[in-house]
Amino acid sequence: MTMSPALNTWEDEGGGVPPSPALKGTVAQVEWAERIQRAVGAEFDRVEAAFRSVALKQGAAKRADTEAILALLAEKRVAVMSIDSAGAFIRDWQDIGDQVRNLISSDPRFEAIRGNRATRQQRRESLLETGRSG
Repeated sequence: MTMSPALNTWEDEGGGVPPSPALKGTVAQVEWAERIQRAVGAEFDRVEAAFRSVALKQGAAKRADTEAILALLAEKRVAVMSIDSAGAFIRDWQDIGDQVRNLISSDPRFEAIRGNRATRQQRRESLLETGRSG
């Protein structure tokens, strides 16, 4: 399975989250934000595991799309885990819900991947129709 350069770099570094910067805030805020960071990290892990599981079952083109999504996910993870304000982390991430999924799906690169996938599907359907009528 071929991986993107960003994903290879992430894997080469052990696949772990880079150490978070020292959070700034009151002692209570920092403790609270650190608990939330652990939960957010676990959610990123869960989403990553789901995409990896799907990638193992896909053909080359779809797997390449999924690998691109995994690279995007790794990039978003670094950005989120690099937030150094305990208050901002608490405000933005205390209710995780489907924030990780929304973070990915709202990225224009994700939309491009979906668009490419839809175009390939239309092309396949068109070829099938051409084959049936010919």
